[in-house]
Amino acid sequence: MVVYPGDWVKSTIGECADIYQGGTPSTTNSEYWGGDIVWLTPGEITKLKTLYVNNSERKITQEGLNDSSATLLPTGTILLCTRATIGELAIAAKPVTTNQGFKNLVCKDWIDNKFLAYLLTTYKDEMISRAIGTTFLELSKKELSRLTVHLPPLQEQRAIAEALTAFDDYIADLDALIEKKKAIRDGALKDLVSGRTRLAGFDGEWSNAKIGDILKVLHGKNQHLIESLHGHYPIMGTGGIIGWTDKYLCDWECVLIGRKGTIDRPYYMNVPFWTIDTLYYSEPMPGQCVKYQYYLFSTIPWYDFTESSGRPSLTRKAIEGIEIVLPPSEEQKAIADILSSMDNEIKSLEVERDKMIQVREGAMDDLLTGRVRLSV
Repeated sequence: MVVYPGDWVKSTIGECADIYQGGTPSTTNSEYWGGDIVWLTPGEITKLKTLYVNNSERKITQEGLNDSSATLLPTGTILLCTRATIGELAIAAKPVTTNQGFKNLVCKDWIDNKFLAYLLTTYKDEMISRAIGTTFLELSKKELSRLTVHLPPLQEQRAIAEALTAFDDYIADLDALIEKKKAIRDGALKDLVSGRTRLAGFDGEWSNAKIGDILKVLHGKNQHLIESLHGHYPIMGTGGIIGWTDKYLCDWECVLIGRKGTIDRPYYMNVPFWTIDTLYYSEPMPGQCVKYQYYLFSTIPWYDFTESSGRPSLTRKAIEGIEIVLPPSEEQKAIADILSSMDNEIKSLEVERDKMIQVREGAMDDLLTGRVRLSV
């Protein structure tokens, strides 16, 4: 049980904000659509990567606003999804409207809207528990109004909101940097593996070959009777690690290739593993750089070689017959080293981001319950 500080006030959402329902103009009247008034649906909120929203996929006209139950909501309104995707929210960065899948909160003067938005994200489970419905769950205005919250003084609300915003901004910056690094890496991958860009010091001729010239394709096996709760070796499926085992099928460096379903996601393995039969694994020929093979396979349009009109599938014969162009082995290794360095940098950034997300979650819990107080 949370014990809140003595100077925090117990209140309800209905006391903290005026609540407005969204609405939808008639979809059969073209005069209501194609205007310049933002009109949001819950699905658009779930796609957001920031707390704020200022645009929508569809917009309505002034006539559509006037002739519907939609309300033009002021900047700063908390847009809370209360139907189906209950608990997702955003803050309006400009005047907007929403459909009826929202309850929209215009905060009172003694409430910081950003603080309340952060606080509401911790109430998602309770909001879902209060929702009713047969086709889909919906949280009523009455139930939302009754939701009990504990609030610090306004200045502390603002300080907490700014502290959490600093975490979010840092995480967003890391996300943006990761995406930028991935784009650079993808461009380098295509240029280096195709030979459009050559590394300094390499000018040897590339040779025409087939995948079967650089590796043998071997068939994975079902994992029946080999799974172990405390196994040491990963069991690989098309989606990655799906279990663990005390046995391994392969203990050499190799590349995994999709056989059924997800056929365009190769894996590089340099530890012993087992793989199920939806994947092939490779036995590289002597003198080949396996890490380069992985990067090469990441550029192949595998769906062009599928031999099924339904669920995508590849045969060993089809894979081994794919024509490729190979640089000399030393250049293969140099290309693989460059791309691996890029991947390692991206992985380090992802680890930093994930750690920061955990720190942010802990800070949110401490600040929103008053266990940690900020100086104001």
